[in-house]
Amino acid sequence: MLGNLFGHFLDKPLSSVAKKIPLAPNTITITGFIVTIIAALILAHNLFWGGIMILISGLFDMLDGIFARVNNKSTLFGAFLDSVLDRYSDSFLFLGFAWHFFQMNSITGVSLSLMTMVGALLVSYTRARAEGLGTDCKVGLMERPERIVLMAFGALTGWIVHVLWLMLVLIHITVFQRIYHVWKAMKQ
Repeated sequence: MLGNLFGHFLDKPLSSVAKKIPLAPNTITITGFIVTIIAALILAHNLFWGGIMILISGLFDMLDGIFARVNNKSTLFGAFLDSVLDRYSDSFLFLGFAWHFFQMNSITGVSLSLMTMVGALLVSYTRARAEGLGTDCKVGLMERPERIVLMAFGALTGWIVHVLWLMLVLIHITVFQRIYHVWKAMKQ
């Protein structure tokens, strides 16, 4: 949803910077992944600083694509690597929240974190599987940018339980939106 609204709006403003910095897009992707692992470890102990790290990792997630497009370094492997590391990143962040709640003896928080993680993985899987079958599937409310924004917001404000409830519902609605979309497309 956010991706559809804003797309590549930062490509032009950041193109001059991207052209001057000799970083490979895959290097940025891997660096962002490492920052996400650090964010997950921090979340377990401090939600606020973990939220800051989520935002920083999100910045890397935007920059790798910008560097690839602006410098004509987009590759199929780069897109594949980015997608795989995004799934790992999502999982580590939800596990960081689960660890935080485990330390607080909150079964509700642990359960919310894990059930939302499963849904996030299914959002990605439904799109990948549909596209593997030849059907475009960029529909739904809760794609990765929305998840990152909400996780950071929840961590920074301390409202993470409320945010996880919201994400749990919206993520699974997104999975069913995609199932319905693919069913309609393949029925024709």
